This record gives sequence, structure tokens and C-alpha cells, in this order.
Amino acid sequence: MIRDFIYKYYIDPIRYGQAYTVVDTLTYAIILIIAVYLVYRGLQRFGISVDRKFVLSTIPYVVLGGLLRVVEDTGMITSDVRFLLITPLIFFVIFFITAGALFVSRLLELRGVVSDYARPYAWTGIVLSVASFLLLMYWGATHTQIDLFVLFVIPAMAVVTTAIVWGALRYLAGWEYVAEPLYTLLIFGHMLDASATSFGIDLHPLHYVEQHVVGSHLIGLTGTAFSMFLLKLVVIVPAIYILELYRKEGSPAFWHLVLLAMIVVGMAPGIRDLMRMVLYV
Repeated sequence: MIRDFIYKYYIDPIRYGQAYTVVDTLTYAIILIIAVYLVYRGLQRFGISVDRKFVLSTIPYVVLGGLLRVVEDTGMITSDVRFLLITPLIFFVIFFITAGALFVSRLLELRGVVSDYARPYAWTGIVLSVASFLLLMYWGATHTQIDLFVLFVIPAMAVVTTAIVWGALRYLAGWEYVAEPLYTLLIFGHMLDASATSFGIDLHPLHYVEQHVVGSHLIGLTGTAFSMFLLKLVVIVPAIYILELYRKEGSPAFWHLVLLAMIVVGMAPGIRDLMRMVLYV
């Protein structure tokens, strides 16, 4: 019975690309919470300050995760290796790539080869992301098509909605602390996800579907994928308020790490959905 349960909720969804269920969604959420704490403790022991510099230097790896997920979507990898690029296994792959780059960069700093670990760490992620992007664009040019309009319009939607949300919080709600760049990045990441989802389901010729439980139910109730913007606001606005309360009284390092995790949850799937629509896969 346990074996059937594991296959039904964890293995088969990965193998057959099935939609998420309440069971696996809750499981992955719990794993994320535990992982954030363990990473926090590990970084402390390794002497790495979890601050704004660390978060910004890690963003290229968030982009890399979204792009590598699209590599699997294209079908260019036909062996079982492709399963490593499917959620949730891809999180472990990106984690080891990120941790490896961070570890090497920190060693270079300790040995005096570089003055700051953040520079080689960030540039490694940037180079890998650019290489993945160029690979996907080459594949699109030779196998399907490249829709430059989508590549422009979805980020534009994300920028505009980010500006609206940021302005409302800053000037209408009076939350001066949203001027913190990481809060802006958090809003943008989730607006990018909402923009990609709404465009893909309601406007894109291929008519994509929402795989997550809450999102799919909301879209079914409202009849439009643009309701994802409302869902994002319901989540990120209280989250920012709570995060700010914690920043005043809690650990700055843990605050940065939680904020990074929330950016990942929005930005990575947004980038994946964007690139899928650009390449028509």
C-alpha cells in the first residue's frame, strides 16, 4: 500500500508529467521549509553571510533553473537523464550546481585568489544561464519557432504590474520599506509568473493549462487566468508585511534566505513558462 501511495503521488506525476495534487504540493512545501532551514545552518557554518549581496548573486541560478526545466520540455534529451530536469528532482540538481559554485567561490576567496566570493559565484550562474538560453534559442530556430513578441510582452506585463503593485504599497499603503530592492524583486518574480500564466492560458495560441491545485481551481471559478494576479497579491502582500515584521525582530540572515526562497517560487516557474511560449513547446 505504501508503495502504491508513493507511485501515485510522487513517482508517476514525475514520469508522466501529471498535474500537482494536494498531497505532493504540501509535501514539497514542507521539504522547502526544511531545506531553507538546513541551508541557513550550513551557510552559517561555512562563514557565508546571507545578505542582499548573497541573494542577488544567487538570482542567476534561479534563472538557470527555469531555463533547464524548458530543456526537458523541448524533448531534446531522450534518455532517462531528462527526469533530473523535472520537478522536484530539478531542485536538487540546481541546488548541487549552486552549492558547488558557491563552495568553490568561497574557497577562492579564502585562499586570496579573489577578493569577494560573490563575483565568481554570480558570474558562474550568469554564464550557465546565458549558455542555456542560447541552447534553447538555437533549438527553437531549428525545430519549432521563436516568438519574439512573447519574449517582449510577458516581461513587459510583469514590469507594468510590478510598478502598479509597488506604487500602491509604497504610496497608498504607506509601506516605505518596499523600497528595499529585494521586495521589488519578489514582487517582480511573482508578477512574471502571473503574467506568463495568464497570457499562456488565455491568449497564447497553444492554450496552456495551470498544473497547480490552487491556481487551477481559481481559474475554473473565475473563468480567466488573469485571476492569477489576484492570487499572487493575496499571497505576497501579507508575506511582505510579515517578512518586514520579522526583519525588525528576527535574524537578518534567515530573513534574506526566506525572501530568496519566495523569489524562487515565483520567478523560476515564470521564466519556464515564458520560454515555453517563446519556443511553442
